[in-house]
Amino acid sequence: MLKFVNATTFLDEQRMRQIVLDTETTGLDPKQGHRIIEVGCVEMVNRRLTGKTFHKYINPQRLVEQEAIEVHGISNEFLADKPVFSAIANEFIDFIRGAQLVIHNAPFDIGFMDHEFAKLPALPLKESNKMCTVLDTLVLARQIHPGQKNNLDALCKRYGIDNSHREKHGALLDAEILADVYLMMTGGQTDLNLSGKTNNEGGQIETIRRLSTERKPLKVVMATADELEQHESRLDLVVEKGGACIWRQ
Repeated sequence: MLKFVNATTFLDEQRMRQIVLDTETTGLDPKQGHRIIEVGCVEMVNRRLTGKTFHKYINPQRLVEQEAIEVHGISNEFLADKPVFSAIANEFIDFIRGAQLVIHNAPFDIGFMDHEFAKLPALPLKESNKMCTVLDTLVLARQIHPGQKNNLDALCKRYGIDNSHREKHGALLDAEILADVYLMMTGGQTDLNLSGKTNNEGGQIETIRRLSTERKPLKVVMATADELEQHESRLDLVVEKGGACIWRQ
C-alpha cells in the first residue's frame, strides 16, 4: 500500500528533500505489459529548487502504442538505442531514495515504477513505498479547488504559469512545470500579481518568480536580552489577566 502524505499536513514535511517526478510510458496499463520510456525528476530541498535533475529515456523492449506517441511524441525509432530500465535503475533509485515524491496523479506513475522494480531480480526493495513517501498533487489540488479542472494545464492557467512551450508531454518538462505549480499551490517562492487581474474562473492570477539557488542566506536578527525581558513581562501580564498564553504551551 502506498504511503501517501496527507495533503492537510504536508507543510509539516516542508524541510524534507522532495523529488518532483513524472514519467512517460508506452501505454496506460502496466498490467498489460506497458512500460516506462522516460523519467524526469527535479530536486527541491527546503522548498527550494536545487538545480539537480534526473532525466533518462528508456528502451521499453516493446512497441509504443500510437495513441501514446500522439501524447508525448516519443517514437519507437528514437528509443531503439536507449538503455533498458535495468541499466538506469540504480542511478534512478539512488536519486529518489529517502525523498518525498511529488507527483500529479501519483498512482499512475507509482504503478509503472513498481512494475519496473518488480522486474529487477537483484533489487531487495521492489515497491516505491519502501523507498519514499508520496505527495499526490492531484489530491491536493482537488482539496484546494473542489469541483474544478485540476489537470496540469488547468493548474498552470489558474496560477499564471507559462506552459506555452509544452506542445507535447515530456517527463522532465512536466516535472519542472509541476514544481512551479506545487510551490504556487502551497504558497512558497511566489510573486503575487496585485494588479487586480483575474482568470476566467474568477480567481486572482499569480505569476511564478523563481528565487536563485545561489542567493545568500537571509540575515537572522536575534532579540536582545532587554527585548526578551520585555516579552516575558508581557506574557506574565497575559497570564495574570486570565488569557491563554500560547507562547508558553
